[in-house]
Amino acid sequence: MEDIRGSIESVKRRSGKTYNQIAEETGLTNVYVAQLLKRQAQLKPDTAPKLKAALPELSDHVLQRMMEPPMRCYDPNLIQEPTVYRLNEAVMHFGESIKDVINEEFGDGIMSAIDFYCSVDKVKGVDGKDRVVVTFDGKYLPYSEQKSEHMVSKIKESCK
Repeated sequence: MEDIRGSIESVKRRSGKTYNQIAEETGLTNVYVAQLLKRQAQLKPDTAPKLKAALPELSDHVLQRMMEPPMRCYDPNLIQEPTVYRLNEAVMHFGESIKDVINEEFGDGIMSAIDFYCSVDKVKGVDGKDRVVVTFDGKYLPYSEQKSEHMVSKIKESCK
């Protein structure tokens, strides 16, 4: 995985383009572009020509590899990187309150991290200083009551 990831990152670096620029050219979010280029997301066939147009140095072989299901993992030492540490800290600090608001607004359930969109934006605060806006946009998934009659894998006896 590392060899192709390094190759992809080199192509991006040589292009001089930002994640935002590539996102604009492909119609994807900036975070999803980063996920694709780090092999943390699967490139879809309809998107491949757009990514190739945005990053012409990507070889057909690399594009084919990017369309394979990725190994979605991370280096456990990543938490030591200050930005990642602070994001984790923010979610841990605000997580319980976010959960309470989700439950109050939607009911007993969670936010999907599969049917999920994420973006990072730069805005000016009221004081004129730069601020980071991280948007998590996930589908709401309600918990279901586990009734045996709804369990399709349960074998039902036929009437005798």
